[in-house]
Amino acid sequence: MASKTNPFTFLQQVRAETAKVKWPSRRETSISTIMVLVMVLLASIFFFAADQALGWAIGLILNVGA
Repeated sequence: MASKTNPFTFLQQVRAETAKVKWPSRRETSISTIMVLVMVLLASIFFFAADQALGWAIGLILNVGA
């Protein structure tokens, strides 16, 4: 069974662990954000084109019997 830690000690440990984290710089955050937005744009264009192509192909198939 784990020993209990009082809230004050717990907060000290959390603060000590947070100090060890290497936070990204503003530049790294900006570059990552731009990369994510570009990838979202590319994925949305791809899925839009795929949806249009499949819709067109299914339209051709379903209109053949008409």
